[in-house]
Parts: sequence; structure tokens; C-alpha cells
Amino acid sequence: MNNDQKAPANQKAPANENAPANEARSVQDREAMRAAAKTAILSCLAMKKGERLLIISNPETEQEEIARVVHEVAQENEINSTLVLQPVKTQADFAEEYVIDAIAQEPDAVASISTEKLGKDKKGLEQPYRLAPTQNERDEQDENKGDTPAVPDPRAKTYDHIFDFLLSGKKTIRSFWSPGITADMFARTVNIDYTLMRQQARALKKLIDEASFLMIQAPGGTDIVLSVEGRQTFMDDGDFGRPGRGGNLPAGEVFVSPALKSGEGHIVFDGSIADIAGDIVIREPIDCTVVGGFVMEAKGGDEAARLERAMKHGMDMAAELARKGRMAPEEALRYATNSRHLGELGIGLNDMARIGGNMLEDEKVYGTCHFAIGANYDDDAPALIHLDGLVKRPTITALLPSGQEITFMRDGLLELPDDDLFSLND
Repeated sequence: MNNDQKAPANQKAPANENAPANEARSVQDREAMRAAAKTAILSCLAMKKGERLLIISNPETEQEEIARVVHEVAQENEINSTLVLQPVKTQADFAEEYVIDAIAQEPDAVASISTEKLGKDKKGLEQPYRLAPTQNERDEQDENKGDTPAVPDPRAKTYDHIFDFLLSGKKTIRSFWSPGITADMFARTVNIDYTLMRQQARALKKLIDEASFLMIQAPGGTDIVLSVEGRQTFMDDGDFGRPGRGGNLPAGEVFVSPALKSGEGHIVFDGSIADIAGDIVIREPIDCTVVGGFVMEAKGGDEAARLERAMKHGMDMAAELARKGRMAPEEALRYATNSRHLGELGIGLNDMARIGGNMLEDEKVYGTCHFAIGANYDDDAPALIHLDGLVKRPTITALLPSGQEITFMRDGLLELPDDDLFSLND
């Protein structure tokens, strides 16, 4: 049975949906893609017979070719796979309504294999999804409200995208997303041995979770201190087998959202950087001055000017939503302000990844770290952009509450004690 969901007639669709994905690709290359697809489905997502998998991609693209291989391998393993195609979306675009509706059906797993982005959720931006309070929260609210009218629990988290709501809020789906992935990247960086990567990721998470501050320095000029106190460290280690888990494929990073309004110093991007128009390899380093957790200025050549325009674009998009009545003015101001906010520090762990101007792979490169400007992962600094930029050969030091300083990466090389690395096999 073919579960491909066609785009509406007014949307661009493949010329021949039943044609082979790419007849020019060699048998060897296609088998490598099939092996990677099997790893993604059965190992990373840990899917079982009879479960439902939703695959989202774009017609007549290299990503559709990958998506069809994943779809084919899933069906061969008796997984109920549905492939949905929509036009290519950028950071500024809305997802098609039928894509949002397909996600809202709450499949067991979602795989977004797109040329650029999944697309924003128009419904969620206009009326955010609210996570219902827990029973304890409801009981406490009932005890305290007396005869006053019931109001939404102010502690309830809200989400502006159905995907985030189901993955991070309700935790009813699991997922991987691969924006801009190529066939070569898929075959080379997905079908790997995840054992060491996961050990390294767990050791880094343990250390960063215990830290109050992180200090990052690099030969290119990066020198910044930021607070991570009270923040949760996330792992993108390819282990997405339980509801509520998800991450990139290729996998291979540990990342954390700096504490709000923290971050003082300079970030000098010298690897690659994301832009509204696409990812680029940096020719002239971009020197960003960070004050109070916000990028105040980006200096350099053409790439620095592009970064400034991208941050301004994030602000302009929020203002436009407010102007059209799709976002409350005070919320739009919050989104606009966070277009210059330091939203992420990530550390790459995939030794098969290479810098090539595709941030999906670039940010996983072992020996690098990356910072993102815009939305963060703790959902307390929303923005309409998330621009990752790479720093090569960083030295990263954790400052613990006790005053102890632990340098765990030096000139791009991890320095993790064996007892920390290999005692984390749970």
C-alpha cells in the first residue's frame, strides 16, 4: 500500500510519483542510503511493526529522494509509513495547513526530511497550544481559587508550533529532522557507531549540568563567558526511541540554552553560519559583541552584513505579524527583541561530519562549537529565527559552584576523564 499524501492540486507535486528516486545513483550509493535509512528507523527511532511514521519532505528535491528511501525501508519493516510533500519552506514561511493537520494526528514518529525548514505553524502563532496543568497543579489551583472564576494556570507552558507541543509538551511523538540533508551526508554520517558518541554526550551533559558558567575561547578571537545555571543540557546523540525524544540526523552534539540575559564578550564565527537565504562557509570572520546575552553588533565583511540583515529580518517578521493581528503587540515585541538573543551553545561530536556550508552537518563536526542567535531551547526566549554559527578549535572551561574550573575541551579536542566517560552506560 502506498501511503503518500498528495499535495492539493494548487501545490507543486512530483512529475511522476512512482518513478525511481534517482536512476543515475549507483547501486552501491543506494544501498548505503538504505542502510542509513534502516539505522534511522530501527535504531535511532526504534520503531516497531505496526507503528505509524509520518515523513515530511519537498517534491522534486534530493531530500524527497532520501524521504522515499526511508518510506520504502519503513514499509518493508511493516511500519505504517505516510509520506507528505509540501513546497520548500524557509525560516520565514508557514507550513502548509495539511502538514500541520497531519502532525496533529499524533503519529508515533515524525521524520522531517526537508530542503530547508518544516515551516511555522500559523494556527499556533495566532493561538498558542497550552499544555494542561498536571493533576497536582489543578488540585492546588482548585484549593486557592475559592469563588473566583477559573483562569488558565499561569504556570502552564505554551507552544507556538504543534510539532513542539507534541514532542516537548505532551511528549506523545518522537522524531528526527534533517533540514538540507544530502544523499552523501545521509549515507556517510547516519549509519555510524553511536556508542562512543553517546558516552561522550552523557559525560558532557553531566558536567555542563553541574556548571554555573562556561568560558569559551578560540584561536579566531572568541572570548566569552555565559551562565548555564539552572539550565538543562540537551543531547542530540541519535537516541530518539522514546516519546518526547528527538533531534537531528545526522546526530552528534550536546547543547544548552544560556541563562537569560547572560553572555559577555566576543564570539568570532570562523566556520560557517546560517542565514535567512541559506547556510554559508565564512570567508571573513564575523566578530559579534555580546552584552547581557544579546548580540549588539556584528563586524566583518559581507557575511557580517548578512548576519545583521538576518537579525533585523527576525525583528521585522514579528512586527509584521503584529501589524496583521496575528500576534499580540507585546508578544511581537518579545519575539523581535529575542532576534538578537544568544539562544544556544552547542558542541559537535560526529567525527564523520565535515564543514561544507550545510549547518545540519557543520554543527556536528567534532572539534567545533556553535552559538545560535534567536530562539532558545528552554522556550523562554521565543524568536522567529535561529541562526547557528560555527567556531573552530574552541577551548571550553566549566566553572562549578565550588569554584573549581574544569577544561573539558582544549583546542577542539575533548579532555574527558575515562571514569566519567565510561561509567555512563545507563
